[in-house]
Order: sequence, then structure tokens, then C-alpha cells
Amino acid sequence: MITATPLSRHLPAAEGRSRSWQQAYAESITDPAELLRRLNLGTEWLAAAEAAAARFALRVPESFLARIEPGNIDDPLLRQVLPLGAELDDQPGYSSDPIDEAAARRAPGLLHKYAHRALLITTGACALHCRYCFRREYPYTEESGDGARWQQAIETVVGDPSIREVILSGGDPLSLSTARLQSLTRSLAAAPHVRELRIHTRNAVVLPERVDVALLEWLRSLPFRVTVVLHVNHAQELTGEAPAAIAALRSTGALLLNQTVLLKGVNDAASTLIDLSRRLHELGVLPYYLHLQDRVNGTAHFEVPESRGIELIDALARELPGFLVPRLVREVPGEEAKVVIAAGLRRSPPQG
Repeated sequence: MITATPLSRHLPAAEGRSRSWQQAYAESITDPAELLRRLNLGTEWLAAAEAAAARFALRVPESFLARIEPGNIDDPLLRQVLPLGAELDDQPGYSSDPIDEAAARRAPGLLHKYAHRALLITTGACALHCRYCFRREYPYTEESGDGARWQQAIETVVGDPSIREVILSGGDPLSLSTARLQSLTRSLAAAPHVRELRIHTRNAVVLPERVDVALLEWLRSLPFRVTVVLHVNHAQELTGEAPAAIAALRSTGALLLNQTVLLKGVNDAASTLIDLSRRLHELGVLPYYLHLQDRVNGTAHFEVPESRGIELIDALARELPGFLVPRLVREVPGEEAKVVIAAGLRRSPPQG
């Protein structure tokens, strides 16, 4: 049982400083030249980085930058955020909407892919621009919830008693002010059939300043069963002030899960994924999904073959208890749920 303790005991060390999370967000690095300079990397990467950033902007908060090893072009965190020339190479089989989200649109910013749950695109903003982002070409200006658009989406949810769970996504919903999140969830509470709220966020880890007193009070006040799904790809991300932010989220009573994207050169080694699962467990977070990459334009250089993903799940199953082995999944347009490819050790075929 989680008892009520002073929220300040759970907050990252940054809480109480004069700089707000909004300031930390605004002070993020957005210039490829500055990123390379700060990490002591050569200018030979600059031209390609600038060209790729013109297509999909660079954004790296200082708290995430501090977890990257200077001078190491192969750092697994850097690989997730450094724009590369490979992003400009269009590849067959890649598109702007690889999982056909347009077909699931029920209202502006509202996607209804699967039974009993609907996903609300709350904003297009993120504290960190991940280069593999499957919504890097999503039409946020047309779809993200704001004013009348939000109202249409909420009215659709209220009018559909089959929807039990609302998923806040984006972008990152924690890029919104807590006041806006409160307004949104007050409106959703008008639907008595909505019992569960799921929040997908990377901001809580990459910008731990976001986990402040106001956010925690909001989470504790919600009339729903709350699940927070973190997006962490490497144990190195769980350093600095991130563990304190995660502890603060746990103090609210929310269920904490994690989903990971399988990325070439980042986490496509069994030892890396084992370390991640163990570190998540230490912090009170359960692994949830290991996602095969969605094939959005500009991300082909991150792809890991499905066969390799299955091998990795086998390796994890041999080393970890079952509850720390994420399910290897792929999102397939038109399917009624995520397609589970591997969830544990494969059974050897019978002999003879």
C-alpha cells in the first residue's frame, strides 16, 4: 500500500530551484552546431545534421545532454537524438503514416484503433525529438487537441459507452501545462464509462523537472485508475535526476510500465536489454513492450530485423524472470491489437 507522504520527499533535486520545467524546456538545444560543440564532436557531422534537422527539428534538453558521453559518436543516447544524413534517404516500404493512423480517426486528435480504448493526441510538442519518432510527420497542426478540437474529441468519448480507457499521447502529454491537463481530465470525468487513464510520456525521464508538485497533485486527484507508460530505451537514460522523478510518479499510486523501441546501434544487444529491465525493476517500473520500429520516413537506419528481435527475447527469457521480459510486438494496420511476435523462450520443435 502506498501511503500519503509529503510530495517534496519524492521530487527530483531540481525542485525548489528558481528554474521551472518550462524554462528547462525552453533552454533545450535546438542547434546541431551547439550539440556537436557541447559534446566535443567534430564538425564533419555538421552539414548532414543541419540538413536532417531542417526536415525534423533537433531538440535535446540539458538534463538529457548531461547523460551523453562527450566525444563518443556511438553513445546510445546520442544516436537517438543526433540528426544524420541517412534520414534524408527515402526507402521503399517507409511512409509518413506507417501504421495508418488516419484510418482510426474518430474526431480531430482522437484515434480509436482497438476495442474499449481511445487515444487522444493532446499536443505535438515533446521535450526530446527522437530521430526514430513514428509521428515525426504527423499533421499535428490539424489534429492535436485544442479548444474546439478537444471538445469534439471529448464529446465523442462521452457519447461512446464502449470506451473504458483513454490514452493521452502526442507528442508528449506532459508538454502541456498541468492546468490544461486538469481541464482535460475534468471533461473526461463527465463520461462515467471511462474508468482508466493511461499517460504515455518520455518527458518524465528526459526532462525530470517536469515532475513537480502540481503534476503529482493532479495525478493523485484523478478519479480514474491511472497507468503511466514511460518510454525508455537504454539504462543510461535512468541516471541523473530521472530516478527521483520516477519515484515521485510512483508515490502517486499510478501503475508504472515501460515500453522500448528496438533500435539498431542503441539497444539491439541482449546485455543492453537485460540491464534495462533490471534497472527498471529497481525503480519500480515493469517492462511492457519491446516495439519493432514503425517504418516512418527517415528512420530506416534504425531498423532491426524481426528475427533478431526474437533472438533477443529468447536471450532475455533465459536470464530474467518472466515479468521482466517485455513482449516483442509490431503494430500492423487493421489488426485488432498489437501483434505479439515473441513473449518468452521459444519451444524447440519436437525431435523425430
